[in-house]
Amino acid sequence: MSNPEILTPPMIDKMRAACQLAADTLLMVGEKLRAGMTTNEIDVLVHDYTLANGAYPSPLNYKGFPKSVCTSPNEVVCHGIPSKRVLNEGDIVNVDVTSYLPAKHGWHGDTSATFYVGEPSEDAKKVTEIARRSLELGIAVVKDGARIGDIGAAIQEYAEKAGCSVVREYVGHGIGREFHTAPQVPHYFDAKQNKRMKAGWVFTIEPMINLGDWRTEELADGWTVITKDRSLSAQFEHTLLVTRTGCEVLTSRRSVLRQSEDKPWSALGPLSTAAAFAAQQPAQPATEAAAG
Repeated sequence: MSNPEILTPPMIDKMRAACQLAADTLLMVGEKLRAGMTTNEIDVLVHDYTLANGAYPSPLNYKGFPKSVCTSPNEVVCHGIPSKRVLNEGDIVNVDVTSYLPAKHGWHGDTSATFYVGEPSEDAKKVTEIARRSLELGIAVVKDGARIGDIGAAIQEYAEKAGCSVVREYVGHGIGREFHTAPQVPHYFDAKQNKRMKAGWVFTIEPMINLGDWRTEELADGWTVITKDRSLSAQFEHTLLVTRTGCEVLTSRRSVLRQSEDKPWSALGPLSTAAAFAAQQPAQPATEAAAG
């Protein structure tokens, strides 16, 4: 894989637009999601919304993938193909959106979130909130000069201490005019990942966290990945721009993600869930006017 591209300011502006559309698409899904709907219905919502906004759904026909979005309920780790599968009360489901804007000669913006369908079990809460917090901790590592491997080290240490495991086979990736580029970003500690980040790099962090063992298997459709022990799995993803002092979360959402960030148990953080985190903070008292 080639060296990561360093994006110029005009290129970054184009990435911001694609990433904002992907973030807005997730917000739309959160408004529509309900028990009793099929994952095919999510696919239709995402497909129509993407085209209506002058973009193309990056997953559609990518290496033969047949749908416009990945939907991964419960034991599905990633790359779930939308189908007639019904979402039931108590399920969790990851929705992974990538928008290519404009629809021709565009840029890819990639983000995902795990949603609650109705009232979740304690196990579902645990794996989902550990995955959410894992993304926050991974983002906190990112800055010019930091090592790629430190992202995975931070995530693995937290997730395993919390009683979950980190999927090894699927990693974050560079993104821009192409869907998947350098660098690869493991979510577990890998001593070989000692390359230092540079301002202008753009890549995703997308930890897949399992309630049980980290091992996975791919189904006969050639895409759907499930936990080998059939335990629950959850994932969150953002696209990030490395800056001199930290990073910019390009897929940051404008408002609270319904049926995910609006729960009293949601593990919100200022980096990965900025709007929801701000809304959760107590109102500050008005500053008294200085005496004249």
